[in-house]
Order: sequence, then structure tokens, then C-alpha cells
Amino acid sequence: MEKSTSLEFVGKIRHVLRAYSVLYFVLFLGMSVCGYGDDDYKHPLSIIAIHKTQLALHISASVEASPNLLGLKGEDTQWVTVTVEHPEPSSGDWIGVFSPANFNSSTCPPIDPDNWKIGKPYMCTAPIKFKYANNSNPNYANTGKSSLKFRLINQRADFSFALFSGGVSNPKLVAISNHIAFSNPKAPLYPRLALGKAWDEMTVTWTSGYNIDEAVPFVEWGLKGESKVRSPAGTLTYDRSSMCGEPARTVGWRDPGFTHTSFLKDLWPNSQYTYRLGHRLFNGTYIWSKKNFSFRGSPYPGQDSLQRVIIFGDMGKAERDGSNEYSVEPGSLNTTDQLVKDLKNYDIVFHIGDMAYADGYLAEWDQFTEQVEPIASAVPYMVASGNHERDWPNSGSFFTPLDSGGECGVVAETMYYVPAENRAKFWYSADYGMFKFCIADTEHDWKKGSEQYKWIEKCLASADRRKQPWLIFAAHRVLGYSSNSWYGREGSFSEPEGKDDLQKLWQKYRVDIAFFGHVHNYERICPIYQSQCVNTERSQYSGVQNGTIHVVVGGGGRSLSDYSSLIPVWSLYRDHDFGFVKLTAFNHSSLLFEYKKSRDGEVYDSFTIYREYKDVLACVHDSCEPTTMAN
Repeated sequence: MEKSTSLEFVGKIRHVLRAYSVLYFVLFLGMSVCGYGDDDYKHPLSIIAIHKTQLALHISASVEASPNLLGLKGEDTQWVTVTVEHPEPSSGDWIGVFSPANFNSSTCPPIDPDNWKIGKPYMCTAPIKFKYANNSNPNYANTGKSSLKFRLINQRADFSFALFSGGVSNPKLVAISNHIAFSNPKAPLYPRLALGKAWDEMTVTWTSGYNIDEAVPFVEWGLKGESKVRSPAGTLTYDRSSMCGEPARTVGWRDPGFTHTSFLKDLWPNSQYTYRLGHRLFNGTYIWSKKNFSFRGSPYPGQDSLQRVIIFGDMGKAERDGSNEYSVEPGSLNTTDQLVKDLKNYDIVFHIGDMAYADGYLAEWDQFTEQVEPIASAVPYMVASGNHERDWPNSGSFFTPLDSGGECGVVAETMYYVPAENRAKFWYSADYGMFKFCIADTEHDWKKGSEQYKWIEKCLASADRRKQPWLIFAAHRVLGYSSNSWYGREGSFSEPEGKDDLQKLWQKYRVDIAFFGHVHNYERICPIYQSQCVNTERSQYSGVQNGTIHVVVGGGGRSLSDYSSLIPVWSLYRDHDFGFVKLTAFNHSSLLFEYKKSRDGEVYDSFTIYREYKDVLACVHDSCEPTTMAN
């Protein structure tokens, strides 16, 4: 929409939006993060009272964006220059990036009596990012001139930039830029791999602007250097009515496009494959992804070969252009960049909950998938459900805060494939060579007698420890042990009722390591059972397996959590920094654990496990097979 078009709305939009303050209150106060510890957190976009926007278009103010057409060489990201002039500048002036470019009241959903009792607001969509006008020119308040750089990604729609005065609390729309767009906004983008339900199956999921009534999605793939085949893809999406509340249903809503998933089957173990994403239009032409991608087939369950696993939680996304003024995921890019740099030295990733931290601002899911694409397009990127994906009152989640921003699991379940029987119940198992993974969903009931508890026991019991000696449990919230400050105040040093029932299963089935996120730091716990360390060793474990090592690895990128001033005797190593864990299975009897910091990739904590099959079979407390005295 050009400036002249925008001016047509001036006569219409002078209402005082008193009734809409209900939504404002929810957006500002309803965004608590974890139930514990982060009560002061607000999503960077939630501080903008966009529904209170007033028109104050200034004939001498201008915003110009260039270039007009992006991605002419097939790129899905590009830097844009935005030039601002304002004859009445102030330090509170800011630039919002809007996509789609038309953001006036004509794009608002039908009037909801609970939200708009006195007409519609002029604007009912938040920007996808913003910067203060003085970001690149500290003297802007005197000169009224600034030139800012924004990094845009292809998000299936055009973009515009708007200058606001009045700060973020009382925004006044001063000027609107020209529209800019990517040359192919519907292009297939951001592939993400995941293990299928069978060991020799890989799934490829991606996002595009093509629905099935316009084009047929598929993946063209095959062994590297050999002929290719094409596998069809299924298509999913969701609409505004699928969201459970605001802001996902209101100012944070953005059309998600379409999510496609293809299943590549009968893979050869450890073999290199190449693939590309395709859409066949009904006029016979083809649309292809920007390049060919590659991955390695998974090892056969029990296969004795080098196998390397990355595990972390709570990463989020961050803006490389410095927009949104401050980041609540300050370590996110460090973790991402370190994993990209080390890509050839690991085989699979587990991101155990709290992925994008979109919190109902749905454009950020595209930004997250773009950020991790170099990783997720090359190795399986397995995910777990966290509170920021799932939790919402009266939506079936075990916990009922507002942490998902109204997404109530729909977005994560659509955009990421996991080999679960029901993706709305985000628990699943994964076989990867000598590893058996049981991934739980802490946002659904896990206590004894629940559906998930029965599944967890079934998963742990299914591990053939002769073939898969390394049994790993992972979940988002800390169902084990953590000396985090808010758990310390609770007195439980874990999620309330977290370990009461599950520790008996971990002990019975000899789980080697249990990983958790949610707490934004790193902590390693001794091999433990019933709150007692069962091994005095710190760096080299061998012989009979008599307790599970617990690890908190929630320092993927989100603002760090504090520890309790009390250091429990079971806490062996604590690090208040961003990082991730790498597991390396050399064979059936040797496992290396390494904790690496995101800022330099160096190892800061490690241990090894040396164990023979008979050590897993040995009788220990609460984990003995029945015997008989009969001859």
C-alpha cells in the first residue's frame, strides 16, 4: 500500500479504543514465562501497544526502503536499507517492519465483541521486528535523519516499514515506506530433517506458500552421485481459529503458509544422500529449492560405529541485525553458529523444548527455522515440547500458565515432525545405532497411572541393552534434580512431583543419563537414586550401573537462570553460561560425555562411561530380575 492509499484511512480511524484495553492488559501481563523465576519477562514485541496506534501522518516525513525486489539470485535472506527523515524527531521514534505490507484496519479479523466493542483499531497486527530510529544515528533526535539496516528473510509476503513517534506505549503512525518483496515469496524453504518411525527412514519437512490446489509438493532424492527418485509430501497448515488465545489469535497472528513433510524410506545405513525440495505447478512447471542438501542415513540399531549426539534446550532465536533492541535469547546465535561450525563432527541433534520462544508472535517461527536451517537440513533435528510451545489454560496442558502465547502446541506440532503416535502428545522413542532415546512430554501428565507413564515404561523396557547399551531419557522440565534458585525456594530441587514416580523407572531400567532443559544453565548431577549419590566417582564411571546421571542442559540461548546459594551434595558441576552437551559412543562399552560452551566450543566438563553388558544385568537396589531357588 503506497502513502496515498494509507491517507484514505485517516478520516475513518479516530476512535478511542477503550474496550481494547482488555487485550492490552492480557498482552502485557499474560506473558509470564515458566511459572517460576522469569516473572518480569515480556516478549520484545509485547511491549508495543500496537492496537493503540493513532494516525499522525506527516507530509514532510518519509521512509524509503531499498532494494525493492529481493532474492534475485535465489537468496532467502537479504539486507535492506531503510532511510528515515522526520522534521519533528524524538528519542522515542521507532521503525516497525510489517509483513504483509498492508497493515491497516482492512486486514483486521471480524469484530469480536470481547475485543472490539467500539469498532476496529487502525492496526491489529504487531510488527515482525523493530528498531529505534536512533539505533544507527545517536544524533537522530537533533537531525531527524537516520539510515538503518534490516535483515529480512523470505516469509511468503511483502514488507513495509513504518515510522512511529510516541514510543512503544502510545505509538503514532508518522510515515509508511514503499513495499518490497522477494522475487518468489512462495518458494520452498527451511528444510528440517527428523528420524522417521523406522530406523531406515528420514523425514524432510519444509515451508512454502503453495497449497495443494496450486502445486504438488515432493522431494527429489537419492544416494550421492546416483540416480534420483521423487517422494510425495503431505501438506498441513492451521488458521487463526486453531489458536487458543492472544497474542497468537490477535496481534501476533500471521499466516503460516503450508508445511510439507515427505518420508524417505529404505535408506542404507551411514550412506550419504542428496535431496532438493520441489513443487510441480499444475501448468507443468517446477519450483525448486535454492540448492541441493545432503544427509547421512542412520546407523542400524546396535551397529558398532562412531555415533555423536548433540543435546540442549531453551535456545530461541535472535536477530542478526540487532532489531527488537534487546534480546531475551542472548546466547541463541552463539549456540547456533557454534553448531554450524562443528557440523561435520556430530550426527543428530535433540532440542528438548522451548524452541523459538515465539510466544504467540507467529512470524518468529519462520525466523527460527531459518536460523537453524544449516543444522536441521543436514542432520536430524529432533525436538521436544516445552512450556513455550504448549502451555495455555483450558487447552489440555498439564500446566496452565500463558507461556505459549495462545499457540497451545498447534504451531510446533505442525511445523516439526516427530515419530510420535499422536503429535498432540509429544512423546516418542528414537533408535539411533547404539542409542535408545525416550523423549517425554512434560506438558502432559507423567505421573504413575497416566497414559504417558505407561508409555515411558514401555519405551525404557523396549531397549535391548546388548544391542543398544546407551539408554537416554530426555524431557523439557526438570523431572530429576536441579539446584536452580526457584526450585530451591520450592524446597524440592526439581519440578514438584517430578521424580517421585519416574525415578523408580529410571532405576529399574538402568537409564544411563537423564537430560532436562527449562532451567537456563548447566548442571551435572552424580549417579543418583532417591536423592542419594550411588557412586563417588566424578569423571570416569565403570562397572555395575547402579544409578542414573542427571544433567540440566537448558543453556541453549535464553537468558540465564540463577542457582540456589545452597549447593547440594549431589551437584558435581554448575556453569552459569550458554552451552550444549555432546555424547560420543565409540562402541558398545565406551561413551564420552562433553559439555561445551557456545562462545568458544571448548569442553568445560566431561566424563566417560566404560561398561560391559554384564554390568547392566547385575542386580542393584530396586533393579533386580526375579530369581528362583528351584534346580
